Amino acid sequence: ADTDKEKKQVSKNLEAMRKFSEQYAKRTGTYFCTDKSVTAVVIQGLAEHKDTLGAPLCPCRHYDDKAAEAQQGYWNCPCVPMRERKECHCMLFLTEDNPLVGTET
Repeated sequence: ADTDKEKKQVSKNLEAMRKFSEQYAKRTGTYFCTDKSVTAVVIQGLAEHKDTLGAPLCPCRHYDDKAAEAQQGYWNCPCVPMRERKECHCMLFLTEDNPLVGTET
């Protein structure tokens, strides 16, 4: 029964992170990558971090202490570089001049 519960929790956060990503892209005028697998992997990583750490810590970086980083908040999505300069290390949110921009936000 525990594994069913865990699957439901992951899918709940997965859907929440997908909705957040779509809304954030629209709000910031950014776009998803033309390669949908990039978007899917990043959103999955964010959802897993939200499950395990309680925060959507950027899944595309290495951390010595994930829990401490999640608490600090700098790399929680949307991270500070994204909020300040629209720089997304994960390629989840791309500016329109990026050659990898897909047609959908």
